[in-house]
Amino acid sequence: MAAIIKLIYLGAAVCFILGLKRLSHPATARSGNILASIGMLVAIVATLFDQQILTFPMIIAGVVVGSAVGATFARTVKMTAMPQMVALLNGFGGGASALVAGAEFLRFQAGVAAPIDVAITIQLSVLIGSVTFSGSLIAFGKLQELVTGRAVTYPLQKTLNAILFAAVVGIIVWLVVSAQPVPFMVLVGLALVLGVLSVIPIGGADMPVVISLLNSYSGIAAAMTGFVINNSGLIISGALVGASGLILTRIMCKAMNRSLVNVLFGAFGSGATEVAAGPAGALERPIKQITAEDAGTLLAFARQVVFVPGYGLAVAQAQHVVRELADLLEKKGVDVKYAIHPVAGRMPGHMNVLLAEADVPYDKLYDMDQINPEFERTDVSVVIGANDVVNPAARNTPESPLYGMPILDVDNSHHIIVMKRSMRPGFAGVGNELFYDAKTTILFGDAKDSLKQLAAEVKEL
Repeated sequence: MAAIIKLIYLGAAVCFILGLKRLSHPATARSGNILASIGMLVAIVATLFDQQILTFPMIIAGVVVGSAVGATFARTVKMTAMPQMVALLNGFGGGASALVAGAEFLRFQAGVAAPIDVAITIQLSVLIGSVTFSGSLIAFGKLQELVTGRAVTYPLQKTLNAILFAAVVGIIVWLVVSAQPVPFMVLVGLALVLGVLSVIPIGGADMPVVISLLNSYSGIAAAMTGFVINNSGLIISGALVGASGLILTRIMCKAMNRSLVNVLFGAFGSGATEVAAGPAGALERPIKQITAEDAGTLLAFARQVVFVPGYGLAVAQAQHVVRELADLLEKKGVDVKYAIHPVAGRMPGHMNVLLAEADVPYDKLYDMDQINPEFERTDVSVVIGANDVVNPAARNTPESPLYGMPILDVDNSHHIIVMKRSMRPGFAGVGNELFYDAKTTILFGDAKDSLKQLAAEVKEL
């Protein structure tokens, strides 16, 4: 029986790896997700049968209820709320790992003492799982606007966090030497507080980094829990999630010009509250507006048009309309491309997923390094809800919190059309110099309605 279970875990691992591979391309992402899900289902059922934890009716009931909840979320959660959903799932994963490790701690306490390596792994799993749980709830609150999206700072913040972390390490050492319930509960409480304090000082502009990091934490906690309960399936799946999350975090950090150490110690994101919003007098500077009729004419007679999507596109649910407009332009011989910044939106890959939903061809999506040289040859760039990722202050204004962050060089285009509801700043809370560029015109209104108007104008030309 043990050999069969190990073979099942091996098969599940193959499903995970092949699923991840297929997730790397939109054309195969859906089948990759299904394949990885099947692998996880098989691994869970095999574990329950092997350990005889539950009866057959309870296993079936759990699968049915869990599948129903998951299917409901998948069908009802809007694309704009997907980052919040990802944050919650990260938290649930970390919380589950902490609970399993906690149960093992109580089991060893009631019987034979745990070996030192198992004892250390239990405490680390509880620590990382609890930090992931509470940190993910705060991330969810920020994204859902239940908690302020701005960075929350306080005096001696780094010092207090360091003291708290040192106390956590001390308690872990104590528990390894002498497993006692009271210090264990203190560890759980301090870990939950540490998770809150790690995420609360991070502003909304940095949420893509936070989400990818918490995703990695949940995987690491799961892998450690797998070592605790000697479950190879959990070790493999947790290691894959942890490693992929760290790689993604590194990519996000590079895209935001932040170091991984800076992210790990929660020292970033507070600068947005300390710097004035853009250059002095920016709010009084004049802007140029454009009508849908003029914008449609400009697009229809362009040679190359680049769409730059941002969170505003997701809010307006305008991905299908932008695809329709792009199709109309291409019929007129216009070369259409999409510029994707790694941290556009509120989670890694947000814009890729959004445009894939509208069946935008993947070969028309260009990352920052690919598209930046193209802007000099671009007749019209259309910025749809993007803000911080196109702000020239990242290059030109040393006192800006965005300074040094790689951006899309939209300001090099011949003409720039910015679609906005208002002149409110982006997540970083700073004014956007692009809006006042001599080549920039603003098309105010809901992005979906504005794109529909543009499509209608292009049809008539």
